[in-house]
Amino acid sequence: MQAQVGFSHFLAQTDAVGGTLLAFLLLMSVASWYLIVTKALALWLEQRRTGAFLERFWNATSVGAVQRDLEERHPDEPFSHLAWHAIVASQHHQRHGTNRLNEAGSTSEFLTRAIRRVIDEDTARLESGLTLLASVGSTAPFIGLFGTVWGVYHALAAIGMSGQGTLDKVAGPVGEALIMTALGLAVAIPAVLAYNAFVRSNRLVLARLDAFAHDLFAVLTTGSHLGDTTSVVPLKPAVVKA
Repeated sequence: MQAQVGFSHFLAQTDAVGGTLLAFLLLMSVASWYLIVTKALALWLEQRRTGAFLERFWNATSVGAVQRDLEERHPDEPFSHLAWHAIVASQHHQRHGTNRLNEAGSTSEFLTRAIRRVIDEDTARLESGLTLLASVGSTAPFIGLFGTVWGVYHALAAIGMSGQGTLDKVAGPVGEALIMTALGLAVAIPAVLAYNAFVRSNRLVLARLDAFAHDLFAVLTTGSHLGDTTSVVPLKPAVVKA
């Protein structure tokens, strides 16, 4: 009679160690896919909100108009969040001056520190969850490999005790043990791909945010009209003619 092989038979024959490893892989897969879906949806929504805010920002008539718009629409993405805190910081320093140690320095210095602090906060927020994806991508294959080694060991031990070392008796249990390696790779590959995609997306967002910070700093320190883009510091340095 031919022995049964397959995933269901593997689940029925696995021991406590194999079941624990399967539970770990399942938990890692659920956590990584939950993070992938939620972060992808959040990034998509933020991109739409960023585009709408930047259009309103550069079409605004004054900094006060931007502030009123942000008071009506709570900042819900990095660019509006940065603009709100920069405007509040600039006005706060102009009103209170250097009454406290953390407000020491010129308005430009205080504004620079406030902008840098907000960018650092947004950087930490964008990178949240990436450690989990990196950990899943790096450890899941090894967990699967450990499960395979454990299964092969028990399969060979059982075959040795039975004294039946024919190919059909060896290939089935060893093949079932390889299921753990396949499961480990199935968990790790999406996590690695998502990690690389999110890292690249975050790098682009932070580069745009840094460029926007330079423009915002120029607007708040020079008091230029927001619609007058010629008075805003350009993103690229001017070419000096010889």
